[in-house]
Amino acid sequence: MKMSTLLRPVAGACAALLVSATGQVSHADETEWSGFVEQVTHYRKDSGLAKFRTLGQLEGLKFIGNVGPFSNVSINGVLRASYDGVFKLNDDEYGSKAGGAAFVNSLGLANIGAPTVVPVNGPGILSGGLNVGYEEVLNILGPTVEAITGIPSGVLSDPVTGVLANNTFARNGSYDLLNPNVGMVALGDHLRNHGGGVSFGVPVRPCDVDSRGCIDDYLDFDEDELASPEIYSDRMDWLRELYVDAALQLSGDNEINFRLGKQQVIWGRTDLFRVLDVINPVDYSRNNIYDELEDIRIPMWMLKTDFRFGPTGKFDDLNFQVVWNFDQFRPHNLGQCGSPYVILDAGCFFRGMKNLWDNGGTVANFAPFNPADPSLGLLAVNFGPQAIGIRDADLPSWSLSNTQLGFKLEGVLGDLGWSVNALTYRSQLPSLRAGHVPAVNAFTGEPARTYDHLIAFDIAFPRVNLLGGSIDYYSQGLDTVFRVETAYTQGEEFANTIEPELYSESDVFRFVLGADKNVFIRSINQNRAFLLSGQLFGQHLMDHETQQATLGKIGMPDWETNFIATFLIKGWWKQDRLSPQIIMAHDFRAKATVIEPSIDWLITDNWQVQLKANVKFGDADQTFDDCRLCNPFGPFTTSIPPLPEHGVAGLQSGSAGLSGFEPLGRFRAGPIGMANKEDEIQLIVRYRF
Repeated sequence: MKMSTLLRPVAGACAALLVSATGQVSHADETEWSGFVEQVTHYRKDSGLAKFRTLGQLEGLKFIGNVGPFSNVSINGVLRASYDGVFKLNDDEYGSKAGGAAFVNSLGLANIGAPTVVPVNGPGILSGGLNVGYEEVLNILGPTVEAITGIPSGVLSDPVTGVLANNTFARNGSYDLLNPNVGMVALGDHLRNHGGGVSFGVPVRPCDVDSRGCIDDYLDFDEDELASPEIYSDRMDWLRELYVDAALQLSGDNEINFRLGKQQVIWGRTDLFRVLDVINPVDYSRNNIYDELEDIRIPMWMLKTDFRFGPTGKFDDLNFQVVWNFDQFRPHNLGQCGSPYVILDAGCFFRGMKNLWDNGGTVANFAPFNPADPSLGLLAVNFGPQAIGIRDADLPSWSLSNTQLGFKLEGVLGDLGWSVNALTYRSQLPSLRAGHVPAVNAFTGEPARTYDHLIAFDIAFPRVNLLGGSIDYYSQGLDTVFRVETAYTQGEEFANTIEPELYSESDVFRFVLGADKNVFIRSINQNRAFLLSGQLFGQHLMDHETQQATLGKIGMPDWETNFIATFLIKGWWKQDRLSPQIIMAHDFRAKATVIEPSIDWLITDNWQVQLKANVKFGDADQTFDDCRLCNPFGPFTTSIPPLPEHGVAGLQSGSAGLSGFEPLGRFRAGPIGMANKEDEIQLIVRYRF
C-alpha cells in the first residue's frame, strides 16, 4: 500500500485526538479564518493565452490552549482548489487539439536531391515519409560501411549490408497505427530551428486524450489533473497544509516545540533559487521559477521538532531542530509536455523519449556521419520499439529507509544569526541512467541485451546527503542586512557522455551571497525608502568531467562553475497601497536574462490587483555532445574513430563529440534560456476575506 493512502486518515486522527482532549483544555477555544480568491491570466505573444486560473484558498487556525503537559496547542490548516481554463480556451496549444504533424531534419538527403525536412513516423527506409531506395542508401552510407566491415558496398546480397538496409530502416510499416503523426510537435520546435541537432516527435495532448509517452505515476496527467491539480490529485493536494503545533515546557527557558502534519519546512535565507531550502519539492508547472516559493513548495507530511534553549552562554538564542519527512517520496513537478510551463523543456524530452521506447519513431540527423564528406550522412532514422528512449521511472516506494531526515543548529549572537544544516534525502530532480536497460539492436533485430553508451534509460532519484550553513548579519553602520548561504552535497547525478552508463556522480558546492538595504531616492519618493536586494548564486561541480574528442567536447553538459545574479528594487506610494517593483536575473554562462517589472495595487483591504511583464533576453543556442556518434550498435553506428582509449574504431562504443542543441544543450541554457520564447503579460486580481 502506498504511504499516501496510509496518510489519508492522519488529518482526521489529529483532529480527533485533540477533540478528545478538550476536557483537559485550560481555557476556551479560539478559531480564526481567512483566505482569498484570485484570477490569474497570462498571455504570450506567439501562443496566446497561457494561463486562466481561478484559485481559492482557505486558511484556518484553531487555538486550543493547554492539553495535558502540552501548551499553546493549535490546529492549522490550508485548503486550496483551482481550475485553469487554458486547456479549454486555448486547446489548440495546450488541450485536446494541441499539436499536429511533426517534422524533423534529415540533412543528408540533400545529397540525392531530396527534401531535408521530413515528417516523423512515416513509411520509408531512412526517413519518415520518404521512400529512399536501396541503392541511394548504399550510395550515402556505403563508403562508411565498407570502411568498417570490409564488405564492398555494391554487394547488395551480403547479409551485413542487407541487414543494414532492410531491417534497420524499414522496420516501420506499422508506425501509422502505433505512433501516428498527429497531436505532436518536434522536440525544441518552440525555441528555434534545430537543423543540425537531434530531434524527434513528441506527443503533447493530455494523457487521457493521447497516452503516448506518458510515464506511469510520473508526468502522466490527464486534462482534469492539469486543469484542477488539487482536486484530482491522488496525494490530497486540496489539503494543502494540516498540522498540529504544541509546546512542551522544560526547565527554565527551555522548551520543545512540535509541529506534526502536512507542512512546509523552510531552511535558508534566500529566494528564487534554492540552496538550503530543499526539504519540500517544488511545483514548477505553475509558473516556472517565478512564483513565490511559499506558493509552489509542495507540502509534505513531516514531524518538525525544535529544541529551544533560549539565551545560552555567549549566544542570545540557541535552537536545535530535527525534521523527519515520513511522507512517500515526491519529486519536483517539472511540467508535463503540452502544458504551458515545462521547466528546461525536460517534460517534453522525457515524453518524447518514452514514446520512442514504447512505439519507436523517427530521430533527426541520426544516421552515420561520413568523415570524408561532412555533408554525407546525417539522415533521419526510424527506430523500432524498445531500441532507444526511456523505459520507466523508478519512483521510490515508501519504506523507513526512503524517508528523509534533517538536523539544524541555529543561534543568534548580537547582530549575527547563523545555522548549520545537515540533511539526507532523495534528489527531487530526475537522473537518467543508461547501460542496464536491455534493448533491441536497431540494426540486427537480435534479442534484447544491454549496450554501453546507448540512449536507453530509466529515470532514477538518487539518495543525496547535504551539509551546509547560513549567516545573516545586520550592519548598523551601513543599515544593511548581509546574507551568506552554502551547501555541499554528495550523491547527485549528472549526464555524462564519457561514461558507458551516460551519467556519473558529482559532489556539488552551492552558495549565495545577498544584501538588502533600504535607500531613499528623494527625487522619486521623498517619504518612503526603496528596498534594494541583490543576490549572487553560485554552483560548482566538484567532479566535473569533459574531454576533447574528434569532433568536440564530450562529458558533462552542465557547466563546471556557473553564477546567476538577481536584483530587486521595490518602492511604495499611497500609504503603501501602491507598490511597483522590478526583479532581474542573469545567468552568466547561459547568457540569458529575465526582467519582470510589476505594479501591485491594494485597492481596498480586500481587493488587490497586480500587473506584470515577464521578458527574457538572450537565446537557448547552447550545444553539447548529443551522442549521435556514441556507437552503441557497432559497427553499424560508427562513422569516425572515438577517443583512442575507446579501442578499435567501429567496434568499441564511445562518443566522437558531434554536438547539437538537442537533447543536452538544455542543461547549458538553463531555466531562463530554455524559456526565452515565453515572454508574458500577467494580470492577477485577488479578493481577500
